Amino acid sequence: MSLAAVIQLTSGPDVAANLAAVRQLLERARAEGAVFAALPENFAIMGRKETDKLQVSEDFGEGPIQSFLGHCARELKLWIVGGTMPIRVSTQPQKVAAASLLFDDEGRCVTRYDKIHLFDVDIPGREERYRESATIAAGQSPTVFPTPIGRLGMAVCYDIRFPELFRLMQSQGAEVLSLPSAFTAPTGKAHWEVLLRARAVENLCYVLAPAQGGMHENGRETYGDSMIVDPWGHVLSRVSAAGPGLAVAEIDHTVQQELRGRFPALSHRRFAIGSL
Repeated sequence: MSLAAVIQLTSGPDVAANLAAVRQLLERARAEGAVFAALPENFAIMGRKETDKLQVSEDFGEGPIQSFLGHCARELKLWIVGGTMPIRVSTQPQKVAAASLLFDDEGRCVTRYDKIHLFDVDIPGREERYRESATIAAGQSPTVFPTPIGRLGMAVCYDIRFPELFRLMQSQGAEVLSLPSAFTAPTGKAHWEVLLRARAVENLCYVLAPAQGGMHENGRETYGDSMIVDPWGHVLSRVSAAGPGLAVAEIDHTVQQELRGRFPALSHRRFAIGSL
């Protein structure tokens, strides 16, 4: 059994201030015994404009935000899912990848997932409109990687609405799913928890869901409610208020394997999932 933590933030346009808040919460997570921590989407910047992230984007493998994550992982002896951060795309200079980087406890970036499904929607009943594809280049491939808390399948926010991605990751051995997010307040109220619990139940996986939560300087309100869900759909721990916070829970693979053995729904599938 290992302890994992999800971290909630209300990030703004000041990268240094955001990273200071991250460090404080990572230290709390480690003090509570966590060996693995996940940060929310856009942890380093929620700019006043969507294009602000281009100004702080980094080449993959170098830059102050990536160095910060590596130092935190090494100094605190934590595996860290670096939510998402803007990584430059050489073929599309006016766009970035929304990259979720996984660091091991020696501070090395061991794998990367780029958000595949981009949030290009008009919120029903609201004057809210989002076009992530204007500044973000979509990823193409799922990522599953071994960690101390199990084989981790990595996804981001809007990905949660596409269950075929999670089924594919489960077929590749995922035992835990990370889902850094910045859900809008109305869609979060309507769908956040039910989608998280559904992805956990249908794949018999743990779900780590760190989120942005609160009112941001750009006027956007995010839903929060960061949580950890077990393979039976129980919410083990959550951040119940808006603003920065931390939730910690045990990832128990003995319980997970017993559950998968006694309730073998995964082996009863009748249709194969193709590769992306």
